[in-house]
Formats: sequence, C-alpha cells, structure tokens
Amino acid sequence: MIRTDFLKQISRRLLTAAGIGAATLSVVAATNTAHAFPQLNLPVMSAAILSSGQAGPTPAWIAFCKQIPEECAFDSSEPAIIALNQETWKLIVDVNERVNATILPVTDQDHWGVADRWDYPDDGIGDCEDIQILKRRVLIEAGLPRRAMRMTVVIDELGAGHAVLMVRTNRGDYILDNKRAAVLSWQETGYRYVKREGSEGTAWVWLGNQAAPIVTATK
Repeated sequence: MIRTDFLKQISRRLLTAAGIGAATLSVVAATNTAHAFPQLNLPVMSAAILSSGQAGPTPAWIAFCKQIPEECAFDSSEPAIIALNQETWKLIVDVNERVNATILPVTDQDHWGVADRWDYPDDGIGDCEDIQILKRRVLIEAGLPRRAMRMTVVIDELGAGHAVLMVRTNRGDYILDNKRAAVLSWQETGYRYVKREGSEGTAWVWLGNQAAPIVTATK
C-alpha cells in the first residue's frame, strides 16, 4: 500500500532541497556547469520519429494503473511539449540528481519477490521504473505537465530491459535515468528504444523495431 504522507514528504523535501517551491517554477539562480543548458549541439529531434504504431503496455504497468489511476490519467488540455528554458532545465536536472541520490536501487525480485512490479518507492528503495515514477511526481508537483513526461522502455548497455523517463521539449526529448546524474538527449544515451507511453491517451507506442523485454527492467 502506498503511504501518501510519505510521498508528499519526500516530494516536498526534494523540491525544497532543489530550491523549488511546490507551486512555482522559480529556481535558485546558480547554474550547475556540469549540466549546462542545452545549446542545441545536436539537431532538435523528437523520439516520436521512431514511432511505429500502437504498443501494449507491460502487465505490470496495467496493474499499476488499476492501483493508481491518476498515474495513467490523460488531460488533453495539457501541453504535450515543454518550452525549455534555463529555470525548467535546472529543475529537471536537480530532480533527476536528488531522486537518484535518495532512492536505493533494488530489483523487484529482491524487493517484492516478483519479476516486475511498478510502484512508488515509498519505502526508500525501488527499481528503475519506480524511481522514474517518483521523478515525474515531483516534477508534476513543481508545475510541469504530466502529458509531456512519458515513461519509456529501452534496452540498456547490458542488453537488459530498463525504464527511463522521457521529457518532451521544444529542444528535443531528454532522458531522466537512475543510472546517471546527467540528463541527456535521447540520442546521446546509447540505449535502444522499445516503447513509450503515448501522448494522446493511455496507449503506448512502439519506438523502432526492438523486441520488448519480457519484464520491464532491471535496477
């Protein structure tokens, strides 16, 4: 069962640590030079160009949506693309770093005794999709639109399934990942992209022609 109070506390703590008020996108002025604002050194390109039709979500995602319907809600009035500026970029980078530092990565098998389960890491541990779900929650509470942040399944450098959070912006699509502090464009990660939540509802879309992993991800 999700401990809502715990999630609110951890979201508030992460936002406060990043210098972000929960109701505003105002961010401290200091710039982290290790994660400089994208200067369009790559062509502006959306991963949507890889889309090749509707894909079925993983069974664990379906179960998660039944448990927490608001995580899979669709609001057509929200923008599907974020207008990226210095403040929003710093917000995204800070949340990625701080959630990674806060949640201990543990596989679902070790954590729950099952191969694949999607849930909030409300006990301070979780695998990759749990960590990305928390990042999205914190970013939503900071004011970013859910519709522009899509859970995505990739094949990682080890050939294993892995979940990341794709943030869709007017400067291209960027990846929040528990394996690295840096927020990279989708082209820079080295991952092979399998499928992603769609921007027009609960259906997922294929990205390229990679075979979907049997389970979502490792830690």
